Amino acid sequence: MAHLQIHYLYMRSFFPETPKSIDVRNASQYYYNQMKKYWLSASLYDKGLMSLILSRTQNTETAQDILNSLKETSVVSDELGSYWKQNEPSWFWHQAPIETQALLIEAFSEINEDTKTIDELKIWLLKNKQTNKWNTTKATASAIYSLLLQGSNWLGETEMLNIKIGGKPLSESMLKNTAKEVGTGYFKTSWDENHIAPEMATVEIEKTSDGIVWGGLYWQYFEDLDKITSAETPLSLHKKLFLKTNTDTSEVLTEIRSKNKIKIGDLIRVRIEIKVDRAMEFIHMKDMRASGFEPVNVLSHYKWQDGLGYYESTKDASTNFFFDFLPKGIYVFEYDLRANNSGNFSNGITTIQCMYAPEFSSHSEGTRLKIGL
Repeated sequence: MAHLQIHYLYMRSFFPETPKSIDVRNASQYYYNQMKKYWLSASLYDKGLMSLILSRTQNTETAQDILNSLKETSVVSDELGSYWKQNEPSWFWHQAPIETQALLIEAFSEINEDTKTIDELKIWLLKNKQTNKWNTTKATASAIYSLLLQGSNWLGETEMLNIKIGGKPLSESMLKNTAKEVGTGYFKTSWDENHIAPEMATVEIEKTSDGIVWGGLYWQYFEDLDKITSAETPLSLHKKLFLKTNTDTSEVLTEIRSKNKIKIGDLIRVRIEIKVDRAMEFIHMKDMRASGFEPVNVLSHYKWQDGLGYYESTKDASTNFFFDFLPKGIYVFEYDLRANNSGNFSNGITTIQCMYAPEFSSHSEGTRLKIGL
């Protein structure tokens, strides 16, 4: 079935009492039968439309079969809620992830009134907005409609969280002058260095009411670059350096560790592996390098690699990577450096951060390198 035919029947399903000509009735019945026969091969968005159409035209058995299939093929995650792997961005107007998720929330709400499943689907919408922009007014309107009118009323929850930091409850005195955002309940508080203790790294959050909650804890301090240890979030990276040598048959890469000695003139291959468990937009990765290295490629330009587009910019002390969109997956980036100065150097760290959601950031560990004559 064509997408326009399904959309036409979806529109007509809102007006069941409107008179139809004999030709329209016959054509509609033909397409109802086609839906019942071929719904398995339809896209996610079309399945949502079909289930609503069939339910409103008293074909409840097939409508329920579609929802059961959708539920069985969905992915349920404690972090991301319920979603479908095939619900990915596309150039087609009938394959839009936000509108698709919103429509499926509508289907589960109208046909099943399955509050638990609906709330799981709503979690995915919120987590998607955390790291991505909603590109169109249509997507935004659909998402807001689904969040406000379907499932549990999360905005009606006013109960304060029970928060313990370092085993001690977050005192009301610290929050009394903190303005809470209307609707979301968002608030922020901070401590100066004189009040910070190591045990404050342990935070306990208890929520006794319905709905979800998330937050971030930032601990800022100064440290020598070569003493920094790695830190990971759902956006993580790993960096390795390799000594690159050419033989008669192939290129050989030997991993460089802190005790290895590099010679002036050696060619070094930098390899950075990024892992991301959800789609994110507006990512910046900064790869610092030792002052004893010089980049082989000094031209900044846009690149395309393994289906991922990004801009690579070479600076005096680092190489920067800018991503407009980073889909879920694992990505490997490599570039070459030349050892041109002898000495004992800090190689710095590599940092990556989602500029849209700064709480998603990671960095590699700091290392030292020896370059000899």
